[in-house]
Amino acid sequence: MNRARVLITDYAWPDLHIEQSILEPQGVELVVAERGDEDELKALAADVDVIITCFRQVSEEVLRAATRCRAVIRYGVGVDNIDVDAATALGILVSNVPDYCDEEVADHALMLLLAFNRGLTSLSATVESGDSRTRRTPWRLRDRTLGLIGYGRIGRALALRGHALGMRVVIAGVRSHPTDLPPNASVAPNINTVLQQSDVVSLHVPLTDQTRHLINAQSLRLMKSDALLINTARGGLVDTCALLEALERGELGGAALDVTDPEPLESDHRLRVRPDVLITPHTAFYSDAAIAELARKAAERALAVINGERPPTIVNPAVLASSVARTRDV
Repeated sequence: MNRARVLITDYAWPDLHIEQSILEPQGVELVVAERGDEDELKALAADVDVIITCFRQVSEEVLRAATRCRAVIRYGVGVDNIDVDAATALGILVSNVPDYCDEEVADHALMLLLAFNRGLTSLSATVESGDSRTRRTPWRLRDRTLGLIGYGRIGRALALRGHALGMRVVIAGVRSHPTDLPPNASVAPNINTVLQQSDVVSLHVPLTDQTRHLINAQSLRLMKSDALLINTARGGLVDTCALLEALERGELGGAALDVTDPEPLESDHRLRVRPDVLITPHTAFYSDAAIAELARKAAERALAVINGERPPTIVNPAVLASSVARTRDV
């Protein structure tokens, strides 16, 4: 019987000791890509049981080359870097780890809000340069409105933080009325209402065909001219060209982005140098505890598939009933 093998396309932390500690004692061999480009992944995927991926694209071509693979597991929440439709057609299960960084991403979104409002980067530059000119006047955040588009675990965590600052919280993008709203929070009838009412709009929805460019030229025109847009979810939720044009025309107060489209932005992209834009390099998820939890849960999901068990999260449950499903006893 062939030894079970797991391909790791890429990872965003120093080493794989957690994954190794879970998989190798069970006789599972780790195969780690060096470059993570499509040609390398196609070659490495030909003889593995599970693929674990972070940011690399797991395309239909890679999946077709992975003739033995039973599952693709995403280090993280979104699966837009995996061709889920192709995986389903091939009988390959797709899983993810949606429950590992709620507090970190909410903290990061709050940091972006506070840093932008208080002018942190320009104030720091003022001290370094000796320039004493007054910068943008911050808002008093109490009684301002924080708009959340999406109210999953991260949206809920940010709503509590907004409430702690004394902000009103208004929410859209929920299928049913939440029962766990903090005080001074309400559900809007639609996303447009949130865009129109909010001083700060924060995005917390997955990237799908329906949500791509959710924030576009039309939606940006609905926002207040001094409003702040925060995106810690996926870059493709925002039409980058429309955002830049709105900022250049003075139709938006600013943007604070942990994710961009494309990612990273080109070195000469105009968003990089605008004083009304803060950009961090897709690090909202990152902390010691979050990374340890993410690595452990991804490895445990891989081991479950190898052992013929069902992982706790399945992105494409239709594959379970498929006549071509490659999973055993799940």
